[in-house]
Amino acid sequence: MYRYRGVTALVTGASKGLGEAYAHELARREAHLVLVARSGDALRRVADEIRTAHQVEVNPVTADLADPGGVTALIAELDRQGRTVDLLVNNAGAGAVGPFLSTSLRRNVSSVELNITALMSLTHVLGGRMAERGHGGIINVASTAAFQSMPYQASYAATKAFVLSFTESLAEELRGTGVRVMSAHPGATDTGFFDHTSATMNPAFTDAPEGVAIKTLDAFAKGAVNSYPGRATNRAATWVPRVLPRTTVTRLIGHLNRRLGLHRAHDLEASGH
Repeated sequence: MYRYRGVTALVTGASKGLGEAYAHELARREAHLVLVARSGDALRRVADEIRTAHQVEVNPVTADLADPGGVTALIAELDRQGRTVDLLVNNAGAGAVGPFLSTSLRRNVSSVELNITALMSLTHVLGGRMAERGHGGIINVASTAAFQSMPYQASYAATKAFVLSFTESLAEELRGTGVRVMSAHPGATDTGFFDHTSATMNPAFTDAPEGVAIKTLDAFAKGAVNSYPGRATNRAATWVPRVLPRTTVTRLIGHLNRRLGLHRAHDLEASGH
């Protein structure tokens, strides 16, 4: 059973949503924190709240991990401070919504840089150091979207499919080394994922980030390679793509997302709204 007390955990995307929930829950379990996000003011607010509520070290570091130099700058800052990361929580993520050819290419490429390149880079550097020490942990936050293609969220689902495959492969490579790797697959979560777009989530079908954080950390503590920290129906939905032909599943998801109006969704920032 993994113990969080006294470890130093680095959480990306920690200024809001699920990242903020992971930070609070890790602090409740007495882990020290390095919190990373691009929004400095929001990050410092979260850090202050945690310091007030828990007797742990909290170190906020502002960094844009979607920027090509973001990970390098973050690692340099950690080294400058002499900080050793025992647990890496790759939570930061973003995704475009709407018809691919009508959405901003910049937004799609940025999500690939954040969801894949930054995650892989941090895992390579910090995971390599963990392997040298013979202990450590990595939690990569994927999604139930990882298990099938998703029309109108095409690039987002593709990035999460990468995270799933990458994490399972790495977990097997590191088996027996003292470094454990897990992928978490939350479903729809009340995190503001659709902020700055015309899309919305139905609150009746979204999970609270606090509950997702608790279930994720419980699963990692028990040694899981994949965690499904949302409601039970989310995990059941991941079984369907393993049984039906991929073309059938893609058409079903396309039909569902059209019913949800995602075929009309667009980026409000890009449209000036």
